[in-house]
Amino acid sequence: MTLDEWLEVGVTVPIGSHHFSAEAIKAFAQKYDPQTFHTDEHKAQESVLGGLCASGWHTAAAWMKCNIATPINRDGRRWTGPCPEPEMGPSPGFTNMKWLKPVYAGETVSYTRRVVSHRTMASRPGWRLVSLHSQGFDSKGDKVIEFDSAVLVKVE
Repeated sequence: MTLDEWLEVGVTVPIGSHHFSAEAIKAFAQKYDPQTFHTDEHKAQESVLGGLCASGWHTAAAWMKCNIATPINRDGRRWTGPCPEPEMGPSPGFTNMKWLKPVYAGETVSYTRRVVSHRTMASRPGWRLVSLHSQGFDSKGDKVIEFDSAVLVKVE
């Protein structure tokens, strides 16, 4: 098995969904993004967004929970490559984060990720930098979030 096969390079993988209840939206926002269109249903209706909606950070955090719950070797494929099984490491960050449409209370968002590529790291021998593209879609199929990210993978 190659690393490309193990990572499923180019394959869009569904990683789960998250339901955004009004209570959860307000609780998250009170702690991390206390803007009135996330914390107060009346003020949210009067805002430019027209209703209580989840913080973009909440939608990103829900993606992370789904992402961690769905391992790269999600179907239990055994690693048969030339080195020990690759080990997932930390992420150096996200780019191109876009919140494309509000996620209103009561909505469920379904998330995906796709490994785009991987490359060696001169600064960390034995590790590769894996590039991902991820998205989230509401129940109508409209894209509500998308971003690019990376993760380090130990391959030796």
